[in-house]
Formats: sequence, C-alpha cells, structure tokens
Amino acid sequence: MASIIEGYLGKRVDGTKSRMPARLDRWQSASGLFLGLFMWGHMLFVSSILISKDFMYTVTKMFEGSFLFAQPHPIIVTLSVTFVFAIFIIHAGLAMRKFPYKWKEYKMLKTHAFALKHEDTNLWMVQAFTGFMMFFIGSVHLYILMSNADKIGPFASSDRVWSDGMWPLYLLLLFAVELHGSIGLYRLCMKWGWCNGTDARAARKRLKKVKWAVTAFFLTLGLLTLAAYVKIGMEHRNDYGQRYHPTAIIAPLHLSAQEVPS
Repeated sequence: MASIIEGYLGKRVDGTKSRMPARLDRWQSASGLFLGLFMWGHMLFVSSILISKDFMYTVTKMFEGSFLFAQPHPIIVTLSVTFVFAIFIIHAGLAMRKFPYKWKEYKMLKTHAFALKHEDTNLWMVQAFTGFMMFFIGSVHLYILMSNADKIGPFASSDRVWSDGMWPLYLLLLFAVELHGSIGLYRLCMKWGWCNGTDARAARKRLKKVKWAVTAFFLTLGLLTLAAYVKIGMEHRNDYGQRYHPTAIIAPLHLSAQEVPS
C-alpha cells in the first residue's frame, strides 16, 4: 500500500520525497518505446498483403516458426501477442497516472491548453484521447489475435475484416495507433533529449517534421493495407472460411492434373 501511495502522490508516508514517480516514468517510457517500435514493425508485416497473397502467407508462417519447425505452430503467435498485451496493459496503467481524473482537472487542462495555444500541449491531449480509445479497441484486436492465432492469413484475415464486419474497428484503431504512437515517440525524444544536439529548438522543429512525415507514411500505408484486405474479403465472401494455399503448392497439383498421357 505504501508503494502505491508513493507512486501516485510522489511522497513517502513519512512526508519525504519519493523516487517512485521517476521510476514509473522510466517504465512508462520504456514500455511506450517498445510498443511504438512494435507498432511500426507490425504495420510493415501486415502490409505484406500489398506485395502478394503468397508473400503475406510466407510472413505469417514465418511468425509461426516455419523456419525452425517442419510444421508451423500458431501457439508461438499466441504467446507473442500475450506478451505484447501484457506490456500494453502495463503501459496503459502507468499512463493513467497523468490523466485528469476529475471534471475540474480536465476543465483546467483544456483552459490552459486553449490559452497557451501550445502545439506540444495539444499533441499530448490528442495522445491522451487516442490512448483512451486504444485501451478498448486495441484490447479487442489483441484478444482476437490471441484466441485466433491459427486464423491469420490472406483469406482468414480478409474474412475477419470484411465478412466479420471488423473493418470499422480496424479503421478507428489505425488512426488511434498511428497518432498515439508517432506523438509518443516524438515526445520521448524530446523528454529524454535523444535528438536535441546543440540546439534544442531546432531539434524540436526537425523532429516535428519527421513526426508528421512518419504519421502520413504509416496512415497512407495502413489505409492502403486495409483497403486491400477489404477487397480480398469482398471477393472471398462466398467462400468464407476457406484457407489460402500458396501458388507454389497449387501449381504442381494443377500441372499433374493436366499431364494426362495421350
């Protein structure tokens, strides 16, 4: 109980200053950095569908351990997503320390941001709002992956997006994740001075340009990727539930059927 009081009030029970808030800040930054980098990697892997169905299938099986085992094991994906989900919950819990809990606190923050017209303060508010969204829709997405790790692939994923009607949730999640992640990584760089150099103001301007460029890139990539899954899902809706088989496997079967002796 004493550690909880230290963490949220910043003082020990005896009234002296506590180092717990600083420790929690470091854990929040570390978990946020991990999730931000994971988000970028996840988006790049998911967008493999833009190259081809075969390539997306290969990437999927790679994460199921096809390069180590004779047969892929979806349980590897389940365990990986469970780990990410745990980090996600920890990060959310740490971040909630700084959310305004009462209406008066929120009103004061909004008034303060409106009066200052400070871009970074507004970015923090966007990050807080998107974080609140992600706590719900992100949890749904992660749970689906945990419980359906064997149903990830060109057809299975597209069926989930279109036939199962998940595309509105994924559209909201796309904007929430990309905005929250890019703002978070930008604020991490500024908070810990990773890219400040000799001129902090010039570094801030450069980082903002990079941040918006990264946001535009990943939002565009995400929208194109979602559109690709929607298109495949629409074309595949009459064969809902059918699994994808790569052309490298289909082609020999097709040829053997055609090579009938005359």
